[in-house]
Amino acid sequence: MNNWRIEVWGDYACFTRPEMKVERVSYDVMTPSAARAIFDAILWKPAISWQITKIEVLNPIQWVSARRNEVGKIATAPTGIFIEDHRQQRAGLFLKDVRYRIHGRFDFIPPEKRKQTQTKTEADNADESEAKYAAMFERRARKGQCFHRPYLGCREFACYFRLVEGDVAPITETINPDRDLGWMLYDMNYANPSNPTPEFFHARLKNNAINTDRQTLEIKS
Repeated sequence: MNNWRIEVWGDYACFTRPEMKVERVSYDVMTPSAARAIFDAILWKPAISWQITKIEVLNPIQWVSARRNEVGKIATAPTGIFIEDHRQQRAGLFLKDVRYRIHGRFDFIPPEKRKQTQTKTEADNADESEAKYAAMFERRARKGQCFHRPYLGCREFACYFRLVEGDVAPITETINPDRDLGWMLYDMNYANPSNPTPEFFHARLKNNAINTDRQTLEIKS
């Protein structure tokens, strides 16, 4: 299966560390789950599952601190909430002027292995194939189409994207020095939908890139 490359960029980003949820502090670089969400924004289908294999960091890591208004309560139907009663001002440490090149592929999920909540009939599944979804993704990514606007960690930090095609010259300059980034959130495991669990991996920045290939990493819950 193809291993596609999507280049994304934006003015700000926040890939929130789960241990610092009150005052938001971003990881140094994009997390695999944030990268996977961008592929999902371009093409999501029950038949495919995106896997992020590598994230290249194309801009120097830069930080900015800011205070902003947030709502400190989740709205529930049907009553909702009155925002002015729950408005809070919080500080945050975000990334600025970010640009990444994300490498990803998808796994095709046969109909018999999908969740029972998906109700497509055999006739609906008859024309499904990896090639069909691969062509669909390339067409959408090339045109800049997406189901919703991709974002960099938080929805208010929207990003731009483009499909990278053809050969790309390797990065020879040291944009960011090699270093150990410690344990980072990999993604959420939804094997048990009623109790999703976080998964972590040991991230290392080497030659301006992070290896995020699940097949070669030790991932812990």
